[in-house]
Amino acid sequence: RSHLWTGARLHVEMSGSVDKVHAEVSEYYGTTLEKTEDLATNACCTGAAPPPHIRAALSKVHPDVIARYYGCGLCVPDELDGLSVLDLGCGSGRDVYLLSQLVGETGRVVGVDMTPTQIEVAREHAAWHATKFGFATPNTEFVDGKIEDLRACGLADASFDVIVSNCVINLAADKRAVLAEAHRVLRAGGELYFSDVYSSRRVPEALVADTVLYGECLSGALYWNDFLALAKSVGFDDPRLVEDAPITINNAALEAKVGNIKFFSATYRLFKLPQGMLEPDCEDYGQAVIYKGSIPRHPASWSLDGHHEMETGKVFTVCGNTHHMLHDTRFAPHFDFIGDKSVHFGIFEGCGKSLPFSTDEGGSKGGGSCC
Repeated sequence: RSHLWTGARLHVEMSGSVDKVHAEVSEYYGTTLEKTEDLATNACCTGAAPPPHIRAALSKVHPDVIARYYGCGLCVPDELDGLSVLDLGCGSGRDVYLLSQLVGETGRVVGVDMTPTQIEVAREHAAWHATKFGFATPNTEFVDGKIEDLRACGLADASFDVIVSNCVINLAADKRAVLAEAHRVLRAGGELYFSDVYSSRRVPEALVADTVLYGECLSGALYWNDFLALAKSVGFDDPRLVEDAPITINNAALEAKVGNIKFFSATYRLFKLPQGMLEPDCEDYGQAVIYKGSIPRHPASWSLDGHHEMETGKVFTVCGNTHHMLHDTRFAPHFDFIGDKSVHFGIFEGCGKSLPFSTDEGGSKGGGSCC
């Protein structure tokens, strides 16, 4: 059995059916939990304070929707005006209604969730939010369905610019299917920007079968290195970590169960670019970019991920992959680009890999024979 089928997939094998996993998760979020305070741990909560424009947008979201929020991060990428956005596992619709304001009346936001009681709350407040936002008609839609099968939800190939998901993929019965479907419905140059829970090691099957640990977004979490391999296997090459934070759980009984396994809340961005455009490693082609300072609310600098903060007006050297993530996406108008890929200078220093060979004349230890 491939290690890529860990986490929720083990739960599927033990329980005997994907449907049982779906039923357990739906029951937990539809009946067991009635409000945020009912959570048994802090794994699905975030203490990070949102920026002012997000706080302002959240203040316009209906209190009944806010009360059923169970996310673990803030999934709001920049440059959303007029775009089509999909929220995987939208729950009661908090992030959908937040994003609705950011894409504007000409954009659209679709939320998918498999828990009927959550979808009911979201749909019930659609007209209220459109009026609150000053829109003639709602720019939101909610679909009752499974994020592992977006085709059954009626979502066509290449129909979204951005996909977000907030602490949900760890609950999915088939994580590979979720990522593959996300890749399918994204347009070229689009991205999956999502927060989720990851583990420091593979979670044992006995813990995966624990309904509370699973529902609390812990035992369904992927081991971080399995996630990276899984993302690449469906076409999301070079996943970029935006931000991360440790999860403390704050529940003595559950902490005792998980033992030495550490859990983290992390936000990744996965770009859909033509096959072969992004290389397995960061390669140096002598390229650079200059940020124009034109992305709203980021006049002095802007960060692509946790390792690439670009100051306005300053030449910033980049590897070939970073060049493409800026040049071949919606961010291109905000940068000037220097260089092409006509000359290769080797591995890009500082990206986790370096020349494996000794540069001393004596060479590496060992005999002098060839091969």
